[in-house]
Amino acid sequence: MADTDTGAPPKPLLIAAACLAVLLVAGVAVFGLTRGADPVTDQAEAGPLPLVPIPAFQSGSPDCAKLVGALPHELTSSGNTLVRRKLAEPAPEAAVGWGTGDPVVLRCGLGKPPELNRTSQLRTINKVQWLQVQGEGTATWFVVDRPVYTALTVPDTAGTGPLQTISDVIAANLPAVPLRF
Repeated sequence: MADTDTGAPPKPLLIAAACLAVLLVAGVAVFGLTRGADPVTDQAEAGPLPLVPIPAFQSGSPDCAKLVGALPHELTSSGNTLVRRKLAEPAPEAAVGWGTGDPVVLRCGLGKPPELNRTSQLRTINKVQWLQVQGEGTATWFVVDRPVYTALTVPDTAGTGPLQTISDVIAANLPAVPLRF
């Protein structure tokens, strides 16, 4: 029944409608917060990760096999957990990827990066020397002081977690060697 003076609905009806709207918004918010995103499920549903083959003549080496076997199932990147992905066939040998969207990708057994020379600026992270090559929206970090060249490509949004974790794995599994120019 309408208010006879203004034609508006009665106050109790307006209050009930407002309460229902608030409860609906609260219910949706609680559902979203409690369900959240499941990174393991979301990444598994993404399917196999396709990687373009590139020349990696030492990818079948015992050093690459040892390194790939020691890599973790998950990486932490800017507070997010990146789960190791299955690679699409034909999968490049000694290659591993983590995460969806812009994944973190490691490739072992590559040739010497052309950017590596005596004046290259190298960065030592957890006892491993890296050469950074900046790309568009990504950076590729080359391990330059181990028996095999290894590249870790990370999106610019990744933070330092993947690089630190992979450095620890490399330091524990591959001996340091003199730089080769």
